[in-house]
Amino acid sequence: MEEKEFIKVLDRCSLGDRKAQEHLYRSFYGYAMSIALRYSCSREMAEEIVNDSFLKVFTKLESHQSDKSFKAWLRKIVINTAIDHNRRNIKTLDTIELREPLHEMPETENCFPKAEEIIALLHKLSPMYRMVFNLYIMEDYSHEEIAQQLNISVNTSRANLSRAKERIVELVKKYQAYAES
Repeated sequence: MEEKEFIKVLDRCSLGDRKAQEHLYRSFYGYAMSIALRYSCSREMAEEIVNDSFLKVFTKLESHQSDKSFKAWLRKIVINTAIDHNRRNIKTLDTIELREPLHEMPETENCFPKAEEIIALLHKLSPMYRMVFNLYIMEDYSHEEIAQQLNISVNTSRANLSRAKERIVELVKKYQAYAES
């Protein structure tokens, strides 16, 4: 979509034009879903996150700064919605308080899974491990920011990242063993 056309769509969306909102939703659904899938444990949960995110987009469109990237703004909304959703729906998140220094993640073999398979591997992580991993690795949040967002300590964030990396290495090794057989 061309920039002038996109600005018109955003303007129509802010006026409550349902067709423009549908157009925006369809145009960015795949992008939003790719983010939501990383934070959810099922496609249904990801769809709920995406729909809640677009509801926020349409009700807060006036807060989007036109000189800033819409995709970046949408990304932040999807991530925050996923965090909120997980906070509301996950009764006990797996967290580990770690006080000793963390060790480095071991190296993996050459046979590595494809993007869809990596997403499937991420879904095998506990919800808290997946959230910390995504926020730190994929979204470049600091441990301080993660701790604040998830109401955990900085050490807990570090420990969960370490455990998530260890678990991913285990899963990749299992994948590699299966792929080689």
